[in-house]
Amino acid sequence: MNSLNLATTQVRTIMKRKRSPKSLPPPPSTPPTPQTQTRHSTNVSKSRVWIPLNITRQELSLPLTFPTGQTFRWKNTAPSQYTGVVGPHLVSLKQLQNGDVCYSLHSQSQSNDDAKSALLDFLNADVSLADTWKVFSASDERFAELAQHLSGARVLRQDPFECLIQFMCSSNNHISRITKMVEYVSSLGNFLGHVEGFDFHAFPTLQQLSLVSEQQLRNAGFGYRAKYIVGTVNALQSKPEGGEEWLRSLRKLELRDVISELSKLPGVGPKVAACIALYSLDQHHAIPVDVHVWRIAQKYLLPELAGSKLTLKLCNRVAEAFVTKYGKYAGWAQAVLFIAELPSQKALLPSHLKTTKQQTPTKRENREEAGSSTMHIVTCSFPNLQSWLTEVDNEISVEDMGQTEVVNELLAETVVVADMEDKLLPD
Repeated sequence: MNSLNLATTQVRTIMKRKRSPKSLPPPPSTPPTPQTQTRHSTNVSKSRVWIPLNITRQELSLPLTFPTGQTFRWKNTAPSQYTGVVGPHLVSLKQLQNGDVCYSLHSQSQSNDDAKSALLDFLNADVSLADTWKVFSASDERFAELAQHLSGARVLRQDPFECLIQFMCSSNNHISRITKMVEYVSSLGNFLGHVEGFDFHAFPTLQQLSLVSEQQLRNAGFGYRAKYIVGTVNALQSKPEGGEEWLRSLRKLELRDVISELSKLPGVGPKVAACIALYSLDQHHAIPVDVHVWRIAQKYLLPELAGSKLTLKLCNRVAEAFVTKYGKYAGWAQAVLFIAELPSQKALLPSHLKTTKQQTPTKRENREEAGSSTMHIVTCSFPNLQSWLTEVDNEISVEDMGQTEVVNELLAETVVVADMEDKLLPD
């Protein structure tokens, strides 16, 4: 116990110092795998062939879909244009002035029919936003108004393994750092091309990612997440049917079972599991509850909970409230309400549609908004650490870590000892 108190004192002492934040090391030009991959240039051509996708702005708005926290692998490569990878296909999407969406492949060897089919699947094109939002609008007057300003905000259907690793990187993190981590992991996959200053890779397979050690990930700035990513990769490799196939099989289960199965993986808590379920496993009513969604729920769905402290039990209650109000596609409604809270979109909304705060946010509230539990971990009472973590985040598995190990992990984590506002708040 004395060593634990000493470690706690060390943390608090370190927190008083103000250090200039370290930037995450960039991905290596050659991934740390046993063999170097051949790089074939596929720079974007001045005269690209753009093929109609037969999707309108009402069904797909690129800026309301890609840079909204669902995926961290698509890049804004030109005005109204986003480029990314779907399976083995390097593809760009462009929103025309009339709102229609076109696509272009960056490899002549790729089958256009296969690429289009994979792209439509990735975009969840079978789900009609017009029909779905009509249901939402009928039960929620505010949503009906928001829909006029946020049309085309769509939920993606990502590859489950890719989605899993991305959201493991997102745990207690902010957008720019998540993106750098995901870029590092992506660089371990096969190189597909270079478009407008960005390198693009197929997401690494489970086998490719298994060749990376925990220490390599720590050296690249993943901190405590390195241990969990390696542990999850090992757990998936032990699945008799294969880890990637096992993840895809979760699409056939009920949401409760999906969350339960995903939460057995090292480092995956209920919130991360809900993100994976919604964005890759066809669980359209999954509700990832973070501080933004919690505030929305308190203001519009559960006003009787205003001022309450968010606990795992209340997270479940929030999810139930969303499903009760919006039905089987409640996760899609939650995504729109979340997007409406993003500063870039909030500025464009009429004042009566903005979620108002009663007072100027404190530094602590800002840290919570950035999705960081780390600051609270180092300032809370360590004897109560396990129950506190369960209430706040449940994404660092205390069941797998002793309290002393938690302290040691935090002492080693750059994000703890760096200046909090520089390091944790979104860019």
